[in-house]
Amino acid sequence: MNDFDFLMNERKNPLSVLPPMQRFQLMSLLGLMWTLIFCIGSGAWLWFGELAIGHVLVAAGFLVTGLTFRSANQLNKTYRDFPRADGSARYDDVWGG
Repeated sequence: MNDFDFLMNERKNPLSVLPPMQRFQLMSLLGLMWTLIFCIGSGAWLWFGELAIGHVLVAAGFLVTGLTFRSANQLNKTYRDFPRADGSARYDDVWGG
C-alpha cells in the first residue's frame, strides 16, 4: 500500500472502521482543514517581508526598552550604593551628606 492510498482511500485508511457517512464527513472536514492550512500558508507567504519586519521591529522595541530601563537603573547609583566589605561608612556619610 502506498502513501496516497493510506491517506486518501477511505477503504484503506484508519477511518475505514467507521460507518460510511461518518467517514465521509470526517474526510470532508479533514480536506477542508488542509485546504485552509495551505491557503493561509501560501497567502501569508506573500506578506512574509512585512511580517518579518514587523516582528523584528517589535523585538527591537522590547530590546531598546529593556536596555533603557537597565541603564537608567545604573545611572542613579553612586559609590554609596556599593558599601565597603568591612561595613565602615564613607567619608561624606559621616557629615550627613
